[in-house]
Amino acid sequence: MGYYLDWKTDGAGWPNNAASRFVDAAGMPWHVQVMGEGPALLLLHGTGAATHSWRGVMPKLAAHYTVVAMDLPGHAFTQPPSKTSLSLPGMAAAVASLLRTLKVEPVRAAGHSAGAAVLVRMAVERLFAPDDIISFNGAFFPVTGVAGQFFSPLAKTFASAAIVRKMFAKMADRKAVERLLRDTGSKIDAEGISLYQKLFSNEGHIAGTLGMMAAWDLHWAPQDLKNLPVPIKLAYATGDRTIAPARAAEAAKLAPRASLVEIRGLGHLAHEEDPAGAAAIIADPASFTLR
Repeated sequence: MGYYLDWKTDGAGWPNNAASRFVDAAGMPWHVQVMGEGPALLLLHGTGAATHSWRGVMPKLAAHYTVVAMDLPGHAFTQPPSKTSLSLPGMAAAVASLLRTLKVEPVRAAGHSAGAAVLVRMAVERLFAPDDIISFNGAFFPVTGVAGQFFSPLAKTFASAAIVRKMFAKMADRKAVERLLRDTGSKIDAEGISLYQKLFSNEGHIAGTLGMMAAWDLHWAPQDLKNLPVPIKLAYATGDRTIAPARAAEAAKLAPRASLVEIRGLGHLAHEEDPAGAAAIIADPASFTLR
């Protein structure tokens, strides 16, 4: 395996790969997936993930929407042009540039974890204007748990140290990946474990993930929520061990037009554990006040 994932070899068997394309925008080649017909719906994955995170959700929404998902800069098959594209404002600007290139104007957007924070920043900066945003276990405050250990000054050292990236990649055997995913509070199927192992075994993806963690600064996220010009539905999983479920209620108090959706018994990757349930929340968020 090379430093970065290669679509010709690593893309074989990638979920929904018939919907994949590569698009140049914001100075980088993006891996983008587009499927379905109807109003545009944007999906953004979280830190360390990729389009595979929505593998079960996208086909269920494609009957009603033109669903657009992409690997964020530095993740999977999207290689970043610079470290600035890995920060929260950098991600927001880069995704907005991609949408302009695609000539896509989403009427609805859903994001998982850090992806939700990117969507909120985009809306606050008027980089896009969806009717609403759906957040799954949104990362609007400092992250706790195992993942939180990397959102620290040490992450900057990790991101720049080749030996650390190589160590992470070599340590990503199946048992280690299973343990890491289990620590999020989620039970991921065998396909999902294999896909995360492919990602975590790749030095380029590890560099992008650690680089994003090092560049991530959520000090303005609460203010972004206060200034959010569109409604937001905050779906939170009661078994999330990465982001405390109570954080969703804190975010709801800040956003002018916020509502909560409780997802019982699932973890941080709830949208992967129950893609049908996640798709239902996204397709008709007004009807889901409690799950």
